[in-house]
Amino acid sequence: MEKTEAERIAELLESARTIAVVGLTNTPMRPSYGVSHYMQSQGYRIIPVNPNISEWMGEQAYPSLLDVPEKIDIVNIFRRSDAVPEIVEHAIQLKVSAIWMQETVIHHEAAEKARRAGIFVVMDLCILKEHRKQLK
Repeated sequence: MEKTEAERIAELLESARTIAVVGLTNTPMRPSYGVSHYMQSQGYRIIPVNPNISEWMGEQAYPSLLDVPEKIDIVNIFRRSDAVPEIVEHAIQLKVSAIWMQETVIHHEAAEKARRAGIFVVMDLCILKEHRKQLK
């Protein structure tokens, strides 16, 4: 029987350990900061991907996904939708298992391309909110 998206999300959040956050910023008022801080507090390793910062909360930042030297479980995208295709291309090259586009980040063509490459895609949902649902 086919699993629901909610079941697949629950499994992903249960099994994942490392989240590369594309667009993570050092500005505490930005959603990427708050969401990443929460996910880090829940035991996930957060890898910042942003060419404009050198580190975040003690983790080295990388200018691009392709520069991250270790295995990534989830690519979490906090960028405008028009930046998504390039990020998806990089995620496909790295053979990541999941791409998560935060609320309002929507790119159907890139999502379909990622799915065809065997990547589980979550689009237009907040990883923090979905994680909190799992804890209930």
